[in-house]
Amino acid sequence: MTSASIDLNADLGEGFGRWRLTDDEQLLSVVTSANVACGFHAGDAVTMRRVCARAAELGVRIGAQVSYRDLAGFGRRAMDVPAEELAAEVAYQIGALQVFARAAGTRVSYVKPHGALYNRVVRDEEQAAAVVEGVLLGGERLPLLGLPGSALHAAAEKAGLPVVAEAFGDRAYTAEGTLVPRTREGAVVSDPDEVVERSLAMARSGVVTSHCGRPVPVRARSLCLHGDTPGAVALARRVRARLEAAGVRVEAFA
Repeated sequence: MTSASIDLNADLGEGFGRWRLTDDEQLLSVVTSANVACGFHAGDAVTMRRVCARAAELGVRIGAQVSYRDLAGFGRRAMDVPAEELAAEVAYQIGALQVFARAAGTRVSYVKPHGALYNRVVRDEEQAAAVVEGVLLGGERLPLLGLPGSALHAAAEKAGLPVVAEAFGDRAYTAEGTLVPRTREGAVVSDPDEVVERSLAMARSGVVTSHCGRPVPVRARSLCLHGDTPGAVALARRVRARLEAAGVRVEAFA
């Protein structure tokens, strides 16, 4: 599949109090969509407000990056949360971010699960349905960003919510098209040159080489680069420059 355009997103606002992980200011000058932490895996009120204000100034689309309630584990630890509780917590996180987005003159435009929740809803139909219920509780039919073919996308489509297929330039893929768990060696692609070329391949041809060397189809409208990756800003700039040099428009998804 050849893509004439692709959205470039990054996880932002991943700090808490005096501790900061992501270079939000610089990344917002590169990406077209910002997945903003909503306080459950990272983020606080001041950070959310600051990121939303700057995103609005630069015309960057704001997304709620919802998570299990896991500040200590950065949202990357497996958790079993009852569906009713998870739905309420998803709605709570979206609502918190929406306050600051609207104060900045914009709005939350989409929702993306984070970490362990993201991986869980690839296959877990109950948890996926709970995330969708949480979005609906907020009263807006927001698009859900996630892996193509996931249980999350199936649940969203069943509920009539838009879905946006996402790919990862800096994560390794299995032969089945899912992400290699972070507990396995090589789960994160650390070679900047490889990240750049993988990103271009996914944007132009919809294919990525899996962890075991097989080509895997990846049909994506949005490309993610993690904000907590070392050298994230320089890498994001390289990826965007390479895409644009190859004739791929970098723009937010419709």
